[in-house]
Amino acid sequence: MLRITELRLPLNHAEDELRPAVVARLGIEDAQLLNFTVFKRSYDARKKTAIVLIYTIDCELATPELEASVFQRMAGDTHIRPTPDTSYKFVGHAPADFRTPEGLRPLVIGFGPCGIFAALILAQMGLRPTVLERGKEVRQRTKDTWGLWRQSVLNPESNVQFGEGGAGTFSDGKLYSQISDPRHLTRKVLTEFVKAGAPEEILYVSKPHIGTFRLVSMVEKIRAEIVELGGEIRFEQHVTDVQIEGGHIRGVTLQSGEQIRADHVVLALGHSARDTFTMLHERGVFMEAKPFAIGYRIEHPQSLIDKARFGPNAGHPILGAADYKLVHHAKNGRAVYSFCMCPGGTVVAATSEPNRVVTNGMSQYSRAERNANSGIVVNISPQDYRQDGQAEGPVSPLDGIAFQRFWESRAYELGEGGYKAPAALVGDFIKRQRSKVLGNVEPSYKPGVTMTDLAQPGFGSLPDYCLDAIREALPAFDKQIKGFSMKDAVLTGVETRTSSPLRITRGRDYQSLNIQGLYPAGEGAGYAGGIMSAGVDGIEVAEAVGASILGVKAPSALR
Repeated sequence: MLRITELRLPLNHAEDELRPAVVARLGIEDAQLLNFTVFKRSYDARKKTAIVLIYTIDCELATPELEASVFQRMAGDTHIRPTPDTSYKFVGHAPADFRTPEGLRPLVIGFGPCGIFAALILAQMGLRPTVLERGKEVRQRTKDTWGLWRQSVLNPESNVQFGEGGAGTFSDGKLYSQISDPRHLTRKVLTEFVKAGAPEEILYVSKPHIGTFRLVSMVEKIRAEIVELGGEIRFEQHVTDVQIEGGHIRGVTLQSGEQIRADHVVLALGHSARDTFTMLHERGVFMEAKPFAIGYRIEHPQSLIDKARFGPNAGHPILGAADYKLVHHAKNGRAVYSFCMCPGGTVVAATSEPNRVVTNGMSQYSRAERNANSGIVVNISPQDYRQDGQAEGPVSPLDGIAFQRFWESRAYELGEGGYKAPAALVGDFIKRQRSKVLGNVEPSYKPGVTMTDLAQPGFGSLPDYCLDAIREALPAFDKQIKGFSMKDAVLTGVETRTSSPLRITRGRDYQSLNIQGLYPAGEGAGYAGGIMSAGVDGIEVAEAVGASILGVKAPSALR
């Protein structure tokens, strides 16, 4: 097959115009094109009055000889080439009668996107993994999460952060990433999601997403496949200790006191598994502090974003709800950027600890809510962790957690309890004054907001350097999206869990630097950021585990 890239057609082209465009691009007769499929469709909206769709098309011609002739004839055209093989290839499969020694099945800790795909790949390889998830199965977990949003009741073990599906379940469900992907592992993730019930369009749209409600049923179907293939998934199983002998992992201890033997343990922790990070640090597992970002959620009318991005084409069904990606380098040296933008979504309570407030964003598949929201966050380095009254001394890998907790507790204070979040109008924030009443933008955060002064220096809602950088960035963003710094837009605090504040460092073989058989993976370990990259990391770590058990070489280890 041949692949055409950068095939450009007007936004409102008719469906039957695509085939003639393909035929003309290849310079062949219509009868010589047996079949074609859309591999990817994106858009160019730089000229709002003339938005263009950009296609990548895979074409099957009448004969292999014709394909070779066309390719040779157009050898100087970089946008026509052989279609690459994007199918997934396993590193190996266990024989039908293969059985790991009793009690030594590979162990996966955590059942978010990384843990799900690590367990799925191991199960598909015939290695029957055991999964331990501290939270509940996804439907019960959803009820507990709604308990916080509607009744201000937090379950510390079952919430936005903990439970089947991980934090990504309560998000926009974005399925795209900027990671390098020479082996097309993102295609494996998307294919498994479609098999589990996701719409087939995620295979070709440029920014695929699913949304929370669809993710719930998909996660259940993937879980069922893992179990059908011999895997075991245990919920409400909190790992409280690890057994290490001679620099090798030998098993884990659960909160119940039960011990599970394992020589291969995948640490697919989320970025909020703070007590587990502390335990691993105490047991001597090598880890180091890493940068992350903190800030607020900002909400605008989705219609404002649509108009700013798409002009007269706002509301077009192919374009959907508009998103954005913004960055500003402030005078104080800080980078301010938009994070996890959720078109047509809501701001949600995302804390996992009592008496702390954390915000995040979420959208459903329809992206039909009235507001757009995103994080507006500022980069934080480990050198910042010792500010704001913390103890002096060298930076510990756990200091980023203390830093997060400090500002989450402060947000709880400013919200005046009940897990309400402190909020302010953008106009007041820029003017350094207290917000008393809402304007035309109604905040979506539940259990509700308390209007306050987010910008007060000295002991405000964020460090002073963050306040200064965000105050400078908002008008700058207005130059890219007209109306972004509108006075009635709402800032809701605080967004602290943009990524893990530490990295459980691993080597090229995906194992911990100092504990053999321990495989740190995904967001919590500092190796992913979002559903797609976490899923891909889970695949690569599973390959490394499988290769070790089966005695073969993992392709990922060649990177």
